Amino acid sequence: MKIAHKVALAALLVTVTLLAIQPAIAHHSSAGFSDRPKEISGTIKEFQFKNPHSWIQIMVADASGKEVEWSVEWGSPNQLGRQGIRPATFAPGAKVSMKVNVMENGAPIALFVGAKFADGKMLGRYE
Repeated sequence: MKIAHKVALAALLVTVTLLAIQPAIAHHSSAGFSDRPKEISGTIKEFQFKNPHSWIQIMVADASGKEVEWSVEWGSPNQLGRQGIRPATFAPGAKVSMKVNVMENGAPIALFVGAKFADGKMLGRYE
């Protein structure tokens, strides 16, 4: 095989590899979220401890007192499990305050920063 063919093949392989991993890189963007944590408080509805990301569903009263369901994204079960987080960590009905990075567009979706439970137990970066 000529050198030019080897170089062209190598360039093609690099291009294909970069195109293949691009969706994974784009998937992990947090560009739509604020970088200033906000506190929300409410009652846990459900903890979806599953791949690729865990989600905490929390019912939060809005300014008018109406219950709004927030979806808070967290890490994968594998990542969280190594930190001692289990499916029962956010039990339905538990009262919790959370620090989250909210969506810039105002949707009730956020990234987990930290949590503080009614008994004082804290997780993540709750300060």
